Amino acid sequence: MSTGPDIDLVDLGIMWDRLQAITDEILLSIVRTSFSVGVREAWDLACVMFDADGRSIAQATLSMPAFIGTAPATMRHMLERYPAATWRPGDVVVTNDPWLGTGHTPDICVARAAFVGGVLVGFVMTISHLPDIGGVGLSVTNKSVYEEGLILPLCKLYVAGEPDTTLHDLIGANVRVPDQVFGDLLADVSGCIVGERLIGEFMAEYGLTGLGPLADGIIGQSEGAARARIADIPDGVYRHSVQVEGMDEAVTLACAVTIKGGSVHVDFEGTGPSVPFAVNVPLCYTSAFATFTVKCLTTPSIPNNQGAVLPVSVSAPEGCILNAQRPSPTGGRHSVGWFVVPLIMGALADAVPDRVQAEAGMASLFIVRSTTAEGRAKVTQYFLAGGLGAMKGLDGHHCTPFPTNNAVVASEVWEDETGVEIKCRRLLPDSGGAGEFRGGLGQYVEMTNASPRPVTVFMFGMRTEFPAQGYRGGGPGAARRILLNGDAIAPKGRLDLAPGDTLSFYEAGGGGYGDPRARDPERVLADVEDGAVSAEGARRDYGVAVDPEQYPSD
Repeated sequence: MSTGPDIDLVDLGIMWDRLQAITDEILLSIVRTSFSVGVREAWDLACVMFDADGRSIAQATLSMPAFIGTAPATMRHMLERYPAATWRPGDVVVTNDPWLGTGHTPDICVARAAFVGGVLVGFVMTISHLPDIGGVGLSVTNKSVYEEGLILPLCKLYVAGEPDTTLHDLIGANVRVPDQVFGDLLADVSGCIVGERLIGEFMAEYGLTGLGPLADGIIGQSEGAARARIADIPDGVYRHSVQVEGMDEAVTLACAVTIKGGSVHVDFEGTGPSVPFAVNVPLCYTSAFATFTVKCLTTPSIPNNQGAVLPVSVSAPEGCILNAQRPSPTGGRHSVGWFVVPLIMGALADAVPDRVQAEAGMASLFIVRSTTAEGRAKVTQYFLAGGLGAMKGLDGHHCTPFPTNNAVVASEVWEDETGVEIKCRRLLPDSGGAGEFRGGLGQYVEMTNASPRPVTVFMFGMRTEFPAQGYRGGGPGAARRILLNGDAIAPKGRLDLAPGDTLSFYEAGGGGYGDPRARDPERVLADVEDGAVSAEGARRDYGVAVDPEQYPSD
């Protein structure tokens, strides 16, 4: 079988792996040269490679799911504004427009054309979450996108390798931490340059004159595998709805998932309207997590590319919270957008019970804005993860972000950057939902402002009113709680932390899967010994008697 001129399946597999290795190297180059904690420590970035027609063919392994989901649409927008024939070597196009990029203004999309021997062969796109983009800042209390900082339309940051100095000056004049912003932005540009060089070396090694035939093979193989796996799901329309925390009141998310042959259509009809707070979600972000969910349920082991998403289509009523229109504020779009995953999983829970994952505790994202003794601004983001949901045959992992995949910021780095000390981090027993397969645990984290100056914290917490639900008889995980000096506070909003103030986070647990009484008593005992389940929890949830004196609770 051949996938194109002179490319058989063996060669295709080898070259496909090589393209993934190239994108991984690009991503590492950005991490190693970036300035902000969000990129170099939390890995809030992505790299996607496209062929000359703008079709995605490879992405870095540790890319953010949201970014690799939105990147193909962003590339299409870029090529509509700047057709492929107009790009020149050294051109770099950027945007952070929420409706053209990733859904909110801090994420910058950077694309550079890859030329080999003077011929355009593809594009490299990198995406990073910048530490600041001006405006009020990344806060859920914003009422309009115009409060959320500088919006760059589709524009050229570099023209034939030369910087657009006016655009550079404009960006520098609008952000609080220009050194960090340009450190990250230029790391992205440098990563694209690295990508162009590596693509040229790859093509020379394999004697390729273009990436088209290889792209055809990659996309065709992925699409075929995805459609075959989707076809295993019985045809039908599957519905589900969930409640999530908004600001003043709960928000309803609803979907109908239509399976027909080898295709999937996800319709979010019935979802509540946009709200006057920055938790609204542009359709690009909604679509990214819809396709991510379908891929998790069908072909999770196949790397993402254009072929994996071709069988999936998405629609949502204009003006609903999952298809927010300008000028809705979208800075905290993840606070609602992440729930697209459990929404679709819930819809298909009866159709493919062996594949779905119980709901996750998700993560707390917050931004700390502070100043140095000299008055210089500092902006730092941080993630705290809850527990993963369980699935058939597998307990949920503890303290693992999902559906995002940020890395853990080392406490020492965080403390040095912010002056906020991490006093304690420990697992929370019984926080994972009970089940034949137990949900992952949340964690308790205590941090104190040890600096002599106040710091401002912008929080985006969820899972405080609606804990992660279990599936097939599994129990819910524990809800998230946030305390200031021992008193409960709202999980979303702005908080001024005075010197000596202490924040305590009880991160949410993941949902369980299956009847808890069906869990092997030996596994329950092992959970007690490991501290995941208390002696009381073993008796109450699993019907397993354990001597509380031998395993006392903390």
